[in-house]
Amino acid sequence: MKKLNEITPHVGDSMYYLYDGSSNEKLRICSVYAFHLFTDGPGEMEIDGKKYPINNRTLIFLRPEQPHAFHISSDHPLSSYNLYCDLWNQSDPVSANRTFIYAPEPFELNTVAPSMACDELDTLPCVFSLQPYPELYDSFLMLAKLYNDTQFYRTEMMNSLLYAWILNWYNTIHTHQPTDYRIVRLLTHLNAHPEKRESVETWWEFCGLKRTYFHALFLRETGLTPKAYHHKLLMRRASHLLLESELSVTAIAEKLGYASIHPFTRHFSAFYGTSPKHYRMQPQSEK
Repeated sequence: MKKLNEITPHVGDSMYYLYDGSSNEKLRICSVYAFHLFTDGPGEMEIDGKKYPINNRTLIFLRPEQPHAFHISSDHPLSSYNLYCDLWNQSDPVSANRTFIYAPEPFELNTVAPSMACDELDTLPCVFSLQPYPELYDSFLMLAKLYNDTQFYRTEMMNSLLYAWILNWYNTIHTHQPTDYRIVRLLTHLNAHPEKRESVETWWEFCGLKRTYFHALFLRETGLTPKAYHHKLLMRRASHLLLESELSVTAIAEKLGYASIHPFTRHFSAFYGTSPKHYRMQPQSEK
């Protein structure tokens, strides 16, 4: 059984395409893996006989020989960034010369991109909205556009970027990500300036929420209380300063808003299980 980090992607083609309900969008199979990122909606996609809605930022991930069809109205064409690839074969990739077979012809391809048994890859959905994940959306667009804009080392760059993007997508799916826009906006603020000593009241007012609902929503979105989340950010910032700067432990404590080195050392030691001085000499894994 393979792990997802063992994939060896090869990007055979990338294109911008406008789906307009034409005949080549009917039921078919393809010889390679394919990604379709739609930048408009609504529309409909059929995969393995099941229909799914297409909206702005809908990502479609198709496996080799997976029956699919696009149900798009000619009155409302939908644009998509398409990427065709192999995931397990770089030495003799099929995706540079992908082929399709359309119904009602027998779905029998002569050459198919190889697939390996990989439970982690199997968990990646056929249809997924990137609407709540702007970084994933933007990075896929960048990847798709680079294929046509890159002159040197395109293959090496594209294969590495797709590898990283797929692993990032897997992490996004299997790691809880905050989606409420008010909490996401607050987390961006806190991540930018963890050393700010703001009250929790300031945070719920920042979100435009009542205290009780803010606490419940923050806990549901992050798995931590607001103070615990901020403390984790503060300790991570301390870790980075210890490893990446020449500031003294006292100066770091002051920079992070501590009145003295003593409470900072106590908090850091409780969080990382070692003193700031010892951490700087023998860094531990970041929590």
